[in-house]
Amino acid sequence: MFGLAIAGVVFPGDLFGAEGAPTAAPGSEPAPVVFAAASMKTALDAAAAAWKADTGKTVSIAYASSATLAKQIEQGAPADIFISADLKWMDYLEKSKLIRAGTRRNLFGNKLVLIEPSDADVKLEIAKGFDLAGAAGDGKIAVCAIDSCPGGIYAKEALESLGVFAGVEPKLAQADNVRNALTLVSRGEAKFGIVYATDAKADPKVKVVGTFPASSHSKIVYPVALVAASANPDAAFFLAYLTSQAATKIFTGQGFEILSK
Repeated sequence: MFGLAIAGVVFPGDLFGAEGAPTAAPGSEPAPVVFAAASMKTALDAAAAAWKADTGKTVSIAYASSATLAKQIEQGAPADIFISADLKWMDYLEKSKLIRAGTRRNLFGNKLVLIEPSDADVKLEIAKGFDLAGAAGDGKIAVCAIDSCPGGIYAKEALESLGVFAGVEPKLAQADNVRNALTLVSRGEAKFGIVYATDAKADPKVKVVGTFPASSHSKIVYPVALVAASANPDAAFFLAYLTSQAATKIFTGQGFEILSK
């Protein structure tokens, strides 16, 4: 008999199924509601499907910008789990005591990339002073909102660090979340986009031009936590499932880095 302490709850060994994945609590509870950063969609949908296959239980997932989701939780939206694409919005909720003490952990990492439509062929090296504005010409560069959306905040940091933000800013097409920025490039409505590596991997209609140096922006970290108001007993089980071997295989396959803490 063994146990695992995750999210402030100790799960005994008999609650674990194949590949070390926790099975759901008994009973017919409503599906846990997960509020997750839009960039999580492909991998998290797959993890939810695997959870259902393993346990017979479902989760309900709402995707949007981390900022939008955090504000909705603050206003009383009935979420059980929050997955943010940066530390800022998790900190925001924690300071207001809106996430459950002891349940927060940094789970995933990511990379920031410059993308273009898959049928384009621009050669551009991402480096100090690189001519992104010139390469864009009359076209747009899709990002999510640079003042609130984590992907946009990282993008602005990177462009400023490389000394090109002033020239690029007038060409930015700001979307409300990173997946909508991805869509602008996928549809050919923007010449370039700045998104996460996992977003680029999820859409065959785009390709990566280059990866922004990790030193050019804050480390990309996805913290997860239970929402303080959650009363769903399955929420902690699904949160634990995200660290299981089965789920880890899904997330790494989509390009996420698994953080140690």
